[in-house]
Amino acid sequence: MRPAPTWVRRPMSLLVVVVGLAFAVTLLPLLVFIAAAASVVLPGRWRVLRLLAFAFVYLSLECAGLAVAFVLWVASGFGWKLGAPVFQRAHYAVLHGLLAAALASATVLFHLRVVDDEVSWSPLDDGVPGSTNAMLVLSRHAGPGDSLLLVRTLMRRDHDRRPRIVLKDVLQLDPLLDVYLNRLPNAFLTPGRDDLAEQVGRLATGMGTEDALLIFPEGGNFSEARRLRAIDRLRGRGMHEQASRADLMRHVLPPRPGGVVAALAAAPHADVVLVAHTGLEHLSTPADLWDGLPMDSTVRMRWWFVPAAEVPRDPEMQPDWLFARWAELDAWIASHAGDRSPSD
Repeated sequence: MRPAPTWVRRPMSLLVVVVGLAFAVTLLPLLVFIAAAASVVLPGRWRVLRLLAFAFVYLSLECAGLAVAFVLWVASGFGWKLGAPVFQRAHYAVLHGLLAAALASATVLFHLRVVDDEVSWSPLDDGVPGSTNAMLVLSRHAGPGDSLLLVRTLMRRDHDRRPRIVLKDVLQLDPLLDVYLNRLPNAFLTPGRDDLAEQVGRLATGMGTEDALLIFPEGGNFSEARRLRAIDRLRGRGMHEQASRADLMRHVLPPRPGGVVAALAAAPHADVVLVAHTGLEHLSTPADLWDGLPMDSTVRMRWWFVPAAEVPRDPEMQPDWLFARWAELDAWIASHAGDRSPSD
């Protein structure tokens, strides 16, 4: 399903968010009472109440971010200079603040903890060597919020990257993402189109030392059913060797190399960072979300830094290279998947 045109989509989504927040504020005492009563009856420690609190925070951040976006639009000459560096930096700064606030609230309300192995992939304040080039970030996609965690990490002060994100066009139904990400260099892709790789290549063109292009090569959140369908698709296309390799990877979907190859061709100077994480993959359906929240769990992350000089330059070799690296991600996930703390 493709989202409606901008002139239809934005007024409707803005109306839903504003009315939703007004409704929540007006009926907040009643909603809190109902949520507290439901939390006593239902399993989990104040599950409904904590979900209500996060929904309220989310709606508040949406409205605050959209209000700031309107101010920036007016200040830019009613959109005339939105592409100017000062306004691009302003939009990144606002997004950074909103993401930090959303993840801080999730940390408090859902007892979410993020742990990484502190492998350096970007210059840090302590002088640990890292990338000073443009970066291509290739991540596993599993569970809600992993893209938010990654973008927040890339924008942190010690990394200070300007993310360019490849994401599905349906996410434009969120008005905040719709407004901010369409004002910045990002790509909303419509599944099934023939020019998806070309769109990724255009997004990678012209990346500077502060830019990081974030791609999820699997094309969707991991689930066992999707993994099996992806393997069947490879076999149906006569790609039996890739299907056999994918069958050995039990925790990731086989990567789709088209966008990665296009990005490497458009930005041969870019270093590559691969990202694996585990802790959110058990939340893939609305029922899973309900059963798994509050999560009270740990998300573990691992980063692999590959200098541009070590990335194969021959496009014919890059799919095999990507599959091999994805097998490394799978092996790491297999060794850490049992570390998640049980939800209540």
